[in-house]
Amino acid sequence: MGYDIERFVGYVNEGLLCSICRDVLEDPLQAPCEHAFCTACIHGWLIHHSNCPEDRQAIEVSVLRPLYRYMKNDLNRLQLHCKNREYGCEMVCSLESIDRHERECEYSQIPCSNAGCTVQIERRNLDGHLAVCEYRSRECPNGCGYTILSAEDTQHNCVAELRTELELLRSEMICRVEEAKHEMESRLDSQRRHMVQKESVLQNEIEELKSQMSRVMSDVRSLMAAERQHRQELEQAELEKREL
Repeated sequence: MGYDIERFVGYVNEGLLCSICRDVLEDPLQAPCEHAFCTACIHGWLIHHSNCPEDRQAIEVSVLRPLYRYMKNDLNRLQLHCKNREYGCEMVCSLESIDRHERECEYSQIPCSNAGCTVQIERRNLDGHLAVCEYRSRECPNGCGYTILSAEDTQHNCVAELRTELELLRSEMICRVEEAKHEMESRLDSQRRHMVQKESVLQNEIEELKSQMSRVMSDVRSLMAAERQHRQELEQAELEKREL
């Protein structure tokens, strides 16, 4: 939707009106046939139609383009009243700067910044409202350190609040100790499993070494027996040689 033409000061050229809503162009786009529309208006139109609402020429979103520069300049120079005129704002400024003004306008209706408060208040009166808002928060005057809402003043009990916080801290500490305990037990179990696995590997290596040692000793005994046999044969040969 465009800007309400009633807000403008002086004459507004027909070419600067949206061909659909007939208000002054807002965020305008132009078709190849040179008819101009508010972006929201033409996008809504093309959901159900495929032609220009003025001359019925076929168009689609991809052919829409920004306004010609001279038309954009004419549009930006138009003078209009602030939308908060009904609340007392008398500002009249160019269309080019109206958005910036209205974002900062002292007569704008804005929500209270206190959580839970649904009041809409003029920006210029916000500070006064915050000073008396029933949802405003402040630190407990008795020194317990809690932030309380004015509506809860009569219900606030420092001792009860501190006791509750102490219980929460105690519960949190117990949970943390339990978590640390479980983590340490998990680490010990992991290390224990690792040690058992390592012991099993070492035990297998020891058994393998024992087996190898047994084979070596058997080979040594065989070699010694062969050596004795060979020595006996040499001695027998020596005796036979002497006899001869």
